[in-house]
Amino acid sequence: MYKILTLNNISVAGLERLPRDRYEVASEIQHPDAILVRSHNMHDMDIPDSVKAIGRAGAGVNNIPVDKMSRRGIAVFNAPGANANAVKELVVAGMLLAARNICQAWDYTRRIEGDDQKLHKQVEAGKKQYVGFELPGRTLGVVGLGAIGVQVANAATALGMKVIGYDPDITVQSAWKMSSDVEQATGIDDLLSQVDFVSFHVPLVEGTRHLINAERLRLMRDGVVVLNFARQGIVDDEAVVEALDSGKVYAYVCDFPSNRLKGHERVITLPHLGASTREAEDNCAIMVAEQVRDYLEDGNVHNSVNFPEVQMRRNGAARIAVVNANVPNMLGQISTTLAESGLNIVDMINKSRGDIAYTLVDVDQDVPAACLDRLAATEGVLAVRLLQGD
Repeated sequence: MYKILTLNNISVAGLERLPRDRYEVASEIQHPDAILVRSHNMHDMDIPDSVKAIGRAGAGVNNIPVDKMSRRGIAVFNAPGANANAVKELVVAGMLLAARNICQAWDYTRRIEGDDQKLHKQVEAGKKQYVGFELPGRTLGVVGLGAIGVQVANAATALGMKVIGYDPDITVQSAWKMSSDVEQATGIDDLLSQVDFVSFHVPLVEGTRHLINAERLRLMRDGVVVLNFARQGIVDDEAVVEALDSGKVYAYVCDFPSNRLKGHERVITLPHLGASTREAEDNCAIMVAEQVRDYLEDGNVHNSVNFPEVQMRRNGAARIAVVNANVPNMLGQISTTLAESGLNIVDMINKSRGDIAYTLVDVDQDVPAACLDRLAATEGVLAVRLLQGD
């Protein structure tokens, strides 16, 4: 019986992927094998030694101490792309809100007092303040062409916009899904100099912090609209407010309110609604639950942020999973230990990612406890698990 600790309300649709005859799931549980989390901050949390995997029902993992988990041999999974449609729709909505001054016009209308005759008169007198512009023919820049960025680019193309994208690490899978009409920028500055709108879909790391700053804003066209539904910190709020005040930036639409932003008449701030749809919450929970289950039961790794991608069909009496430091001769030591324990290797896969290496081994018979103890005691080994066949 596997034990799963939930730190937030995880969608029932996801939890249903963990059959109750094999899984015990609760918000309070002792010695969990895995943790499912959404927004709970785990950095100061005492994570039990029993934990083998953490599943984040969402894309970002800023709330999880990933480096610390890697040193302990704990796999961290996320759900990239599960919320892509929800974020895409909000980006499109953001462009429309900004282009048509909808929030400002709505606020103007709801503040009108008096009878209907006075209201109608003030509506006609005031509407000229909120004249906007249309999206077709305008240029959108998309920075980051993963699951979300590709959907945003394709949607904007369908709306008649010209789209320029930039992602030095775009995958073949993403490239296949992206419209052929999307043009490629040679770099961030090249993209920013050509666009009327720019939307960001990258993680917050040291290289993306304040990707939009005062210097880059000066490179952009007058009247640009900046959209940030990725992560707080990618856009320098102070620099954008100054650019708004000077007229350089037409509007800023973001999912990360602050006291500096929320009262500005040209800023639309939303309370982190990017993935806040029932469908996205279900999709994220389903994806991460299935990934954690596959890892616990069969040792396979899919959509981990710290482990290499590993998929191997069962082909033996028992399976051993070994997490170790990515240093020379680890595979040799693992193989030697198995041979000295009288185990024949039926199938094996070994992959590495950064400082972590991961090995799955199918053997022809039951594994003695002494063999597992020897593997665990090998210098450089971080975690060892025995996965018996059905």
